[in-house]
Amino acid sequence: MSERANNNCATVAMIRHIYVHIPFCARICPYCAFYKDLLDRSETARFCEAILRDLDQQCAAFAIMPRSIYFGGGTPTALSTPQLEFLLGGFRQRLDLSALEEWTVEANPGSVSARKAASLRKLGVNRISLGVQSWDEDLLKLLGREHNAPQAEKSFQILRGAGFSNINVDLMFGLPGQTIEQWKVTLEKTIGLQPEHVSAYCLTYEEDTEFFLRQSRGEFRQDADTDAEFFEMTMSILEGAGYKHYEISNYARSGCSSRHNRAYWSGEDYLGIGPSAFSTVEMRRWQNLADYRAYADQVLSGQSPIGSRENLTKEIKRAERISLSLRTCEGVPAALLTDQSKAIEEFIGLELLRQSNGHFILTQKGKSLADSVAEAFV
Repeated sequence: MSERANNNCATVAMIRHIYVHIPFCARICPYCAFYKDLLDRSETARFCEAILRDLDQQCAAFAIMPRSIYFGGGTPTALSTPQLEFLLGGFRQRLDLSALEEWTVEANPGSVSARKAASLRKLGVNRISLGVQSWDEDLLKLLGREHNAPQAEKSFQILRGAGFSNINVDLMFGLPGQTIEQWKVTLEKTIGLQPEHVSAYCLTYEEDTEFFLRQSRGEFRQDADTDAEFFEMTMSILEGAGYKHYEISNYARSGCSSRHNRAYWSGEDYLGIGPSAFSTVEMRRWQNLADYRAYADQVLSGQSPIGSRENLTKEIKRAERISLSLRTCEGVPAALLTDQSKAIEEFIGLELLRQSNGHFILTQKGKSLADSVAEAFV
């Protein structure tokens, strides 16, 4: 039995959520801080074998009956169709999927052929997250994206043609040089395609990225007032088009909010498979090695690929639950804020917070200041 199994076999937790990290990208985007590496076709078959061997280790250590599976990256669809079939088929063989509600795969425009899309759908994937980011050609070039706007639209239509009835479109605002009008056009173009879900993120300048270096040199500047204007426009346009703003960066048609992400935000346990992936089970958290070659070496030799471990405290879990729940439309259970009456009164007085059904929820005005409100509570 593996080191991981020996460490975790005492748990009685039923694991309901699985994240799988596929780090490969055809091109490295200059703003992305997630662990990723350039696609190397000579390494991918071995990597896929390691992912399934890792899953075997997890199955030996835990009771697993997933409600959600999420393949993220990187670019999972950078793998070939046979490799995706090998991986997804391996998951189907190893897991009881009778309770599975949502199986998401992230995809980049241009990496989804009709054959690949049909194969994903046949193997049980029922949700795709498409990394469009922008419909503006100049901004796509600035972001280092490999696709153009027509390719993104074609990819969306290919997915629709394959039978996907739950598609998320990822977008970004607050980009260097981006205008309010450009963002409005991007939102309206997205709505015209009628995806079930839209994720709209404000660009953050993360360390160890090219964008961070350019910002530190003064080439790029972030303007909080302009970012707030982008955010307010996003809320107005998407809510006006019938999308529920159920989390600060996420909007969905009725019944199409992300089951997997909601599990994270509500503090449910989850397992991470693949290099750099995190797992949280009860009061333990660990992260796999953020190097896909070292990760594969460890797993295929029967060793643990864990790179770091953390024992969580009740205080850490409470703080995480508050900060994440506050971002959602359900808000924070009042029971978690019993010692915060002064701050609550202040935020209610400022019309940033309201109380409803035993929860404290951000107002429309408060959503623009979500991080500041959360900091006051944790």
